[in-house]
Amino acid sequence: MNDFSSVQIGRRSAVHVPRPAPMHIVLFGAGHVGHALVRLLGSLPCVVQWVDERDELFPDETPANVQIEATDTPDVIVDTAPPGAYFLVMTHNHALDFSLAARIMRRRDFTYFGMIGSKTKRVKFERRLLERGVDLDRLVEMTCPIGVDGIVDKAPSAIAVAVCAELLQIRTRQVVAQMATQKLCASV
Repeated sequence: MNDFSSVQIGRRSAVHVPRPAPMHIVLFGAGHVGHALVRLLGSLPCVVQWVDERDELFPDETPANVQIEATDTPDVIVDTAPPGAYFLVMTHNHALDFSLAARIMRRRDFTYFGMIGSKTKRVKFERRLLERGVDLDRLVEMTCPIGVDGIVDKAPSAIAVAVCAELLQIRTRQVVAQMATQKLCASV
């Protein structure tokens, strides 16, 4: 397997773009949206750690790229995730969501941190994170609500599609930025 893939532009030309490493997604929450999201992530270039305290909520079968982590200490998973991880927080418990958010924001090496919720939840969490020492300028690194703009359907499958689209957009921006950096370095 090479590190490039061809993208056809028009009928005759092809542009070779680097094939990025799979996204490492840490998904907290095995509720309805988590289930819908895992079904879609199963077909995307990613590795998923699916974390919840309630092991009875996990299905018997998952896609090959999904690893179930039933644990009483989900916070610890934050610390063991690799640099560049994509964190998705969508648990059944606001207190756990906040604990995870605070722990994720202590890291400075994640690619994405998204949390399911409303704008009101975001404002409350921002205030609490500031009280716990998170710098104001870092709050832009927390995405809440999650998903691409313009999708208002609240069905779990619709939310999952919006979130996957957002993750793919972020991944694409990373690839484009890396290509620009490589091109700049090559021209120096």
